[in-house]
Amino acid sequence: MVRELTQREILTELESVAEDALNRHLSMARDWHPHDYVPWDRGRDFAMLGGVDFEPGQSSLSEVAKAALVTNLLTEDNLPSYHREIAENFSRDGAWGSWVGRWTAEEMRHSTVLRDYLVVTRGVDPVALERARMTHMTNGFAAPLDQLPGEEAGFLYSVAYVSFQELATRISHRNTARVCGDPVADRMLQRVALDENLHMIFYRSMCEAALELVPDQAMAAIDTIVENFRMPGAGMPDFRRNGVLMAKYGVYDLRQHCEEVLDPVLRQWNIFSRTDFGPRGDRARERLAAFLDRLRTVDIPRFEEQRDRSLARDRARGIDRTS
Repeated sequence: MVRELTQREILTELESVAEDALNRHLSMARDWHPHDYVPWDRGRDFAMLGGVDFEPGQSSLSEVAKAALVTNLLTEDNLPSYHREIAENFSRDGAWGSWVGRWTAEEMRHSTVLRDYLVVTRGVDPVALERARMTHMTNGFAAPLDQLPGEEAGFLYSVAYVSFQELATRISHRNTARVCGDPVADRMLQRVALDENLHMIFYRSMCEAALELVPDQAMAAIDTIVENFRMPGAGMPDFRRNGVLMAKYGVYDLRQHCEEVLDPVLRQWNIFSRTDFGPRGDRARERLAAFLDRLRTVDIPRFEEQRDRSLARDRARGIDRTS
């Protein structure tokens, strides 16, 4: 029987890979500045400084665009919780610590630029936005495994989760740009999405290296994460309502999650063609295959049928949430 490696042993074995991945990231990343992406000339004072407070008619964003932008922003706001999770499950030393610091610094720009854009353009009610931020950050972020009795979080589960989550966030930002109808928002969100893609590449590379090092342990973690995946904003105020709007209008839905997030990452890792799994890894792969089959043949068709009926009802009532 092959001995399972501890988290510390895995981190030690993979540190040179992490250093190479960090150096590759630094060579590819390009500095950018949030203030360059905000249309400051649209700004004006609020009532406290003698101006006018927010009123709904001031926003040019559609209902769907507001839901997506607020969801994306509140997700980015919870960075302190994500930093804690990554720092606890990776390491603060060596290449690991350097990556955690760099990733956190890059991620911080996302909430900065999104909030500045929404406040300056009066896209949403800034008071409601701040109250939602306070609630969401006070509650913090609970990793998916925190909800599963008997499962312990750790490096393998964490790196598997962020491999999928960073790509999912990139797609959400990219599709939010499409529904905003504002070239300034489009440019801003495409810039944020580029960051998320580079972050995904780092984490995906580390998970791929873990599969080579401890295939059975990594496969078990991947299966658990995929079957219990939740977006990091799942606990925010109005997440269900906003998530339904985003799914209904193609910002992020179940088919996109399967075909644009799960499938390409699993394909990159060669999950269904690998020959190095033992009994534990084979069982996890079989569970994953069955889960994906249900997703494709039952869950996605059911969702799309319900979505199409709902859209038809909206059209019959003359409701347009995209303008």
